[in-house]
Amino acid sequence: MSTEEHAERFTLLRPLLFTIVYEILGSATEADDVLQDGYLRWADVDLAAVRDTKSYLAQLVTRQALNALRASARRREDYIGPWLPEPLLLDERDASADVVLAESVSMAMLVLLETLTPDERAVFVLREVFGFDHGEIAGAVGKSVVTVRQVAHRAREHVRARRKRFEPFDAAKTARITERFISAAATGDLHGLLSMLAPDATWTADSGGKTTAARRPVVGAEKVAAVLMSIFRRGQPADLRIEVTNCNNTPAVVVHSGDHPVGVFLVEIIDGMITSIYAVRNPDKLVAVAVPRRISR
Repeated sequence: MSTEEHAERFTLLRPLLFTIVYEILGSATEADDVLQDGYLRWADVDLAAVRDTKSYLAQLVTRQALNALRASARRREDYIGPWLPEPLLLDERDASADVVLAESVSMAMLVLLETLTPDERAVFVLREVFGFDHGEIAGAVGKSVVTVRQVAHRAREHVRARRKRFEPFDAAKTARITERFISAAATGDLHGLLSMLAPDATWTADSGGKTTAARRPVVGAEKVAAVLMSIFRRGQPADLRIEVTNCNNTPAVVVHSGDHPVGVFLVEIIDGMITSIYAVRNPDKLVAVAVPRRISR
C-alpha cells in the first residue's frame, strides 16, 4: 500500500526519472508505462532502508527501461522503414538554459543513441547526462564497476565519433529558420528551400508502413527539396492546420488534420543551415504529442 511519503518522493523526482527512461527508450509512451510500473514497485519499498532516493529510483527505472528496450529489439528489427524516436512535447521552454539537457533530448542525439547497445545507452545516459557515479550505474545495469567504466568509455567514444557539432540552442534563430522553412515548403518556393538546406541535408521519415513516406533516408539538398515539393504539391485537406510548438527542446512543426496530428517535423540546424529533417508520420508515435511532459536532470 502506497504511503504519502512514497508519493511525495516519487512525484518530486518524476521529471528526472521520465527523462532518464525516455532517453534510454526513445519513447514517451513507453516511458510513462515504465514509470507507472516503477511507482508500484517503489510503493512496496521500506523507506527506512533507502539512503538516497534519487539514486535508488534512478536505478529502479533504469533496470525496467533496459528490460523494455531488450523486449522491443525484435519489433524494431522488423520495423518498416526508418525508426525514429517519439517526438517529445515539452510544457516548458527554458530547458535550453541547460545545454547538456537540451542536447540529450534532441532528435539528432536520440537517433545517435540508437546505434549503441542497450547497456552502452543506459550507461552513457546515466553518466554523461545525469552525472551518476560508476557505482550507482553498476547497480542500475547489473555490471561490475570495472565493466561500467569500460562501457562508459566505449559509449563516449562512439558518440563522439558520430555526433555532429552541437551548437548552443538559439531559440529565436531556430524559430526564424523553421518559420521560413514552413513558408517556403507551403508556397512551393524551391529557391527558398534550397537556400536553407545544407548540401548534404538528410530527410528521414518514420511511418512504420502505416502511411505514405520514403522507406529510406533521402540525402542531398535538391533531393530533399524535391520530397518537400512533392508533399505539398499533392494538395492538402481543407481542415489541415499547421502549428509550431516545442518538441525535443526545439521548434517543431506539428501538422493536424482536424483534431488529429498527422505529422511532426523537426529540423536540425548547424551554422544557420538545415542539415537534417526528421518527419514522424507513424500515427502510433503521434499520440505522444497530445501530452506535454516536463524534463529535468
